[in-house]
Amino acid sequence: MKLVTYRLANQEFVGALSADETAIHTLPFPDMNALIQGTTIATLPALLADAPTVSMADVEILSPIPCPLADAICLGMNYLDHAKEAAAFNHQSFDRDAMIPVYFSKRATRTVDPTGIIPRHAGLVQQLDYEAELAVILGKDAFNVAEEDVADYIFGYSVANDVSARVLQTKHKQFYFGKSLDGYFPMGPCILTADSVPYPPELAISSKVNGELRQNSNTNQLMTTISQLVANLSRGMTLKAGTIFLTGTPAGVGMGFHPPKFLEVGDVVECAIESIGTICNTVK
Repeated sequence: MKLVTYRLANQEFVGALSADETAIHTLPFPDMNALIQGTTIATLPALLADAPTVSMADVEILSPIPCPLADAICLGMNYLDHAKEAAAFNHQSFDRDAMIPVYFSKRATRTVDPTGIIPRHAGLVQQLDYEAELAVILGKDAFNVAEEDVADYIFGYSVANDVSARVLQTKHKQFYFGKSLDGYFPMGPCILTADSVPYPPELAISSKVNGELRQNSNTNQLMTTISQLVANLSRGMTLKAGTIFLTGTPAGVGMGFHPPKFLEVGDVVECAIESIGTICNTVK
């Protein structure tokens, strides 16, 4: 099942796409956070039986979680090929011990819609970069969860672009500021519920800039798996339902090219993941 947030007549609603993806079954929740916290994947089908429908042609698809309840939890350099290209770009800032996950948070007052704008932030940002990533959304509170039980806690998956200001990221010796500027968290076009694909998901992931293929990999290449991520972090802190995890990006980001291929005004960035969909954002 694909869940979406959409705008109709200046109001925001949540719903589930029809099988042919031409209509949306509107669900009785004020937003996606309330849906995740107020239902389960198993109970969703019963809500669709009497749900009113609207045509996809009449609505604007928004980010599935426009206003996250908390900062996203991110994994840095979680594909081996990207870890190598990052270390080659700036060894001091991006060197990683393969046995120790790199965690950081990404702030988003409001995530960017699937066809929304990535602001250039001229005068503040140099070396603007893109990172196609699998977003994982937690379906229930998790504390001290064993790796073998993590699948039961996953609500679904989405596509994200972990937009990064590389100079800010490296200059501050941590990733938070350079990853968290307004407009640096495009997400969508939907949440694919976890029961839609086998666990762990093995999905093709890619990005294009102005039609040029830049990243091309598969989520089965994660160095730290989704199960390891949730089990590790839940050992010492409660992870709330609705938490968004960004699981890392494969090789092919702008800083990995020689010379680098950073984003400029007018560039169009597409991030796609098999079975979920594509987000397409323009730098302005």
